[in-house]
Amino acid sequence: MQRLSSSSAWPIHGLGSIRALETRLQAHSAIPLMEKAGLSTARLALALAPHAQRIWVAAGPGNNGGDGLEAALHLHRWGQTVRVSLMGAATDLPADAHAAWLRAQSAGVPITSDLPTTWLEEMGSLDLCIDALLGMGATRALSTNMQNWVQAINRCPAQVLAIDVPTGLSPASGQLLGDTRDATCMVRANHTLTFIAAKAGLFMGHGRDACGDLWLDPLGLETDASTPPPQALLNTSRPRQPPTHASHKGSHGDVAIVGGEALTAHGMGMTGAAVLAATAALHAGAGRVILSLLSGQGTDSAPPDVMQQSWERLELEKLHVVCGCGGGQAVQARLPEVLQRAAQLVLDADGLNAVAQDSHLQALLHQRANTRPTVITPHPLEAARLLKSSTAQVQSDRLKAAQDLVNLCQCSVVLKGSGTVIAAPGQTPHINTTGNGRLAMGGTGDVLAGLIGARMAQGLSPFDAACSAVVQHGQLANDWPKDQALTASRLARHLR
Repeated sequence: MQRLSSSSAWPIHGLGSIRALETRLQAHSAIPLMEKAGLSTARLALALAPHAQRIWVAAGPGNNGGDGLEAALHLHRWGQTVRVSLMGAATDLPADAHAAWLRAQSAGVPITSDLPTTWLEEMGSLDLCIDALLGMGATRALSTNMQNWVQAINRCPAQVLAIDVPTGLSPASGQLLGDTRDATCMVRANHTLTFIAAKAGLFMGHGRDACGDLWLDPLGLETDASTPPPQALLNTSRPRQPPTHASHKGSHGDVAIVGGEALTAHGMGMTGAAVLAATAALHAGAGRVILSLLSGQGTDSAPPDVMQQSWERLELEKLHVVCGCGGGQAVQARLPEVLQRAAQLVLDADGLNAVAQDSHLQALLHQRANTRPTVITPHPLEAARLLKSSTAQVQSDRLKAAQDLVNLCQCSVVLKGSGTVIAAPGQTPHINTTGNGRLAMGGTGDVLAGLIGARMAQGLSPFDAACSAVVQHGQLANDWPKDQALTASRLARHLR
């Protein structure tokens, strides 16, 4: 068993692959996997709550409940005070889970079919609740009764250890099960012990709030040539080489920011978005940063180190262009030239919206494949517009949505959100685990676009530039002092 650290490139497997691995493991194991999972859970429970006076196991009607029963059996044998609440009839349990129930009952483990309300009220912070209600096979919305049990777990003052996945969370997507936005329909665990391989939903969407500390027990799995390739990898930081003494401003690349629609266009000026992207590229170490506002005018809000230049004077063929930040509708007129001429391109925000609405621009974006490095940085709504789908469809399978965008646009993709996905042609997608809700404000996406542009200008490939920028962008938010407000402009100025 090992704790999953976000600083390591852990492989993430799809549920189909995990099922296949599970079958292979069981075929070569003299001990049922459920017994192994139950023993592993009991060991972790004892390590997490060594002074617990009460351990409550909420066991569901399937194999996850069987894991919980096995854990209760071991804890009971080790002298712990354990009580199991089993949802549903024991006779309806799957074969292995029913066998676990028989063993636990024979050993004298107290098993009831209702919530031990009085007992729960007596539990304290040193005690432990084990969520064994639903595992990775759950796909449907929770029943009313299951919701009541979930809420009882969340009200309990004891620590919570979830087996395989917190109940109510989709292990594939990190979204809530069923068509609901009610986060009370999800267990909020302090620890989650998952088996065989890590699942994508534990690292994205609501998974990052629900899982707490993540632990993995492969149950004896040893990877070899027959192991399916991972669905994704966790994104890790990529140390950059320090500038050499003989370097000069040309060594670090020229980044041009094209965006910032004028105030008169819609009664709301958006030059600030372009300035944020320029500020980010500047502080991230680009050799020169050129700001070309779609308003056609200069601005006093840009840092003095940023050059300002009219559109007509931009030598796009020599530039790493970041286009779309605050672009409004004005960016559409500039996009054909940007797509055809920019040496390297980061396409963000309104640039993506324009492409989604115009088949000619889509064709120009596709034509950049293999010749001119490109990164697109959509949030879920922009991704849905490009894919002609809905935000809900994008969020229900973010890895698939990112790969669909790669296939559509033939470039690197940064699908932003909780658990940002970075994908590219011929690359295993990466899931980013840095960042927090403090980034959910206007302007932070513009900062990320400028940062990616700077990393590309410094010589990183589009995919590596995106991976490096996303992890740094999120880590800054993680490290931000709790007593200081995080704004996009402050974030940009703290880049390195």
